[in-house]
Amino acid sequence: MLKFVSWNVNGLRACVQKGFMEVFSKLDADFFCLQETKMQPGQLTLELPDYQQYFSSAEKKGYSGTAIFTKHSPLSVQYGVGVPELDTEGRVIVLEYAKFYLVTCYTPNAQEGLKRIEHRLAWEEAFRKKLMALDAVKPVIVCGDLNVAPQEIDLKNPKTNRGNAGFSDEERGAFTKLLSCGFTDTFRYLHPEATGAYTWWSYRFRARQNNAGWRIDYFLVSDRLREQIRSTPIYNDVEGSDHCPVGLELDNS
Repeated sequence: MLKFVSWNVNGLRACVQKGFMEVFSKLDADFFCLQETKMQPGQLTLELPDYQQYFSSAEKKGYSGTAIFTKHSPLSVQYGVGVPELDTEGRVIVLEYAKFYLVTCYTPNAQEGLKRIEHRLAWEEAFRKKLMALDAVKPVIVCGDLNVAPQEIDLKNPKTNRGNAGFSDEERGAFTKLLSCGFTDTFRYLHPEATGAYTWWSYRFRARQNNAGWRIDYFLVSDRLREQIRSTPIYNDVEGSDHCPVGLELDNS
């Protein structure tokens, strides 16, 4: 069994001050993927003796960024989606293994009033093409904060959020298109009707206490890995960020 965890830490240095290492040790994953690390190389040293560490940072300081900590040496490492103008924010890391690619992603937010929607849709197109190219070689495991709630059951207040960033028709359509290209939303595969299963809560309006959240953090897998999905936990009791970690356990026999 291989155990994967993904967590938007909303600033890794801040999260370390809020118990990150305890969560990391307790979850004891083979692969621990992070989004929104908000740091540059050399700003933080983590003592993780059993893990290799891979970071991708944004050119802009204190913004975006991803990381993967892995117990398993990769065959190769790639950064970005391969489009220079989309690859300045440290949003994608790809590790290659014998049987699969592991991709962590922090999808750009369309922002209030959808003012960054054109950038977001250009990203969606490039990211989908990147995943399809990888999938043509071997199966892909994708995780991260994909910044979209695709169905009404994926957020507490769908009616009042219709058309807002993360629940616009354009973003939901892009997510549906990605799945139609041969990918499975692992949580929905095991829990097709589950409600109240959220991974992000606003810091405002006591949203977390009231579980008024959104499910925007994912593990997706190539359709041909579906039968190997064993569990898809949402660790909603873990604090330290406005997101909670999500997991995937995959039979690797």
